[in-house]
Amino acid sequence: MGELFETLTFRALWTPELIFVLAIVAILYLFLTRKWYVRFEDGEKPRVKQDFMFALALLCLYLGWGSPLYSAGHMTITIHMLQMVFAYFFTVPLMILALPKWFLRAAYEGFGKYARPLRNAMFHPIVGLIMFNGLFSFYHIPVVFDYIMLNPGIHSIYQMILFITAWMMWWHMLAPLPSEQYLHDFRRIIYIFGNGILITPACALIIFSGGAVYNTYTDMQYWASVMSYCLPAGANVPSSMFGGIGFLGGLDPYSDQQLAGVLMKVAQELVYGTAIGWVFKQWLQKESHQDGEATISDIPADVKMGDR
Repeated sequence: MGELFETLTFRALWTPELIFVLAIVAILYLFLTRKWYVRFEDGEKPRVKQDFMFALALLCLYLGWGSPLYSAGHMTITIHMLQMVFAYFFTVPLMILALPKWFLRAAYEGFGKYARPLRNAMFHPIVGLIMFNGLFSFYHIPVVFDYIMLNPGIHSIYQMILFITAWMMWWHMLAPLPSEQYLHDFRRIIYIFGNGILITPACALIIFSGGAVYNTYTDMQYWASVMSYCLPAGANVPSSMFGGIGFLGGLDPYSDQQLAGVLMKVAQELVYGTAIGWVFKQWLQKESHQDGEATISDIPADVKMGDR
């Protein structure tokens, strides 16, 4: 890993343009939650816990789309897969949980009359389910993956589209606005299971392909082209870094690819498992609350009077 820091330029390593964008987002969040909240119905300052989650979400997005991992992800697919975990399985749920409900409600209801059909279509659970998992699987088809990696502009656009569809998917898992919730209780758990099933083919392709399938990580000439297009001018990368860095550099391309698939599947299972536990806890709390109300209302009036 030290070779990476010794070889690449500051811009290639730290992606300062992304830091600038994320800093603007952080400033807007502070203005929203410290000054502008009074303009929203039921607006109030968020808890410290929400501030922490939003900051953590920005950090995860930086690790997913920038940082030294961006350069390392072009040298080993395991790092590249780790970036995807940060960007789409950590950042998005953290943001949804961190943003105040009054802001999410205003943003959701802020669509104009003619844009609401588009909003309703985008935020339908089946659309989110199919769009994210479909685009994620399509991305990992070898010829598609190599083409996108060779074209940084298309790569950036594809990342943003994946990010939007990840929001569409996670929206129904976390259901931040109960009044706009399509799925309730048990169906949300089934929905999370469905996402886990639909992402499995992409992981299986990577793990059980029988050999390394991506030119980006197996063809040195192709890799050199990818690096020259994706890194800033002047970021010369020696051929000795082809095939990975650190302990990953000791893996052959197929082992690296298999490790990437296992990493994605295990991370996805852990995150989705946590989401299921969170939904189940909400479900039990709701049932307990409803049972408590029913018990009080079922007490006969004469008994209540007798207790006095």
